[in-house]
Amino acid sequence: MRQPAIIANWKMYKTLTEAEEFLQRFPEELGHVSGIEMIICAPFVALASLSRQMEGTSLILGAQNMHWEKDGPFTGEISPLMLREVGVRYVILGHSERRMHFSEDDEIVNKKIKSAFTFGLSPILCVGESLEQRERGQTDAVLAQQVRKALDGLHPREEEMWGRLVVAYEPVWAIGTGKPAGGADAEQAAEVIRLALQEQLGQELPTKIRVIYGGSVNEANITEFSSRPAIDGALIGGSSLKEQSFARMIQAVYHERRG
Repeated sequence: MRQPAIIANWKMYKTLTEAEEFLQRFPEELGHVSGIEMIICAPFVALASLSRQMEGTSLILGAQNMHWEKDGPFTGEISPLMLREVGVRYVILGHSERRMHFSEDDEIVNKKIKSAFTFGLSPILCVGESLEQRERGQTDAVLAQQVRKALDGLHPREEEMWGRLVVAYEPVWAIGTGKPAGGADAEQAAEVIRLALQEQLGQELPTKIRVIYGGSVNEANITEFSSRPAIDGALIGGSSLKEQSFARMIQAVYHERRG
């Protein structure tokens, strides 16, 4: 069985002080949880400090973006080597906010995915359709194309490498709107994504890749998604910003998985 992943995406929230205070209080709120990868993707300025705070805990550090080059004249960018050196293990790539606000296309996402693998980081690939695409019945085609283009040029050579990939289905129309996809719709999208992975990588490797859901996930609905056999966790935005809320969501998944 694939280990569920619960991922916090703090976006452009929390100063360094606020991030450190969150992590001081969070373990007490969380209590005992096992069998779940708990990943916090924090702003760049907090990564080094949070990495030190996470030592000796079960929390895993993630970043929200990166450049595909290891170094170079790219003012304001962060390289994969910089992330790895401060203890980052996961990095969110292809988030719809990056695609929408910073003009990142599938080619750029592909470069970043390749770079993440090259430098030992685990990519969290975000895919999802817009409301217009959904209303036109294009969801399946959009998801398949985004997966295919993101992984173009990568071949099923190393099983361990593909086991590090997480694919997050994040319908653009659900992010930050308070209107999540239904559990059945999210599971259908996850199955479309896994089929696209099979077409790219063959039948076996995609069984090891986790497909999670993101988009207005909160305490009230998280198990609607995590209980679905095709969905392996959640990527959580606003509801991950408060330690009590984030802890309760992880606990809900933990208890649901234990039956």
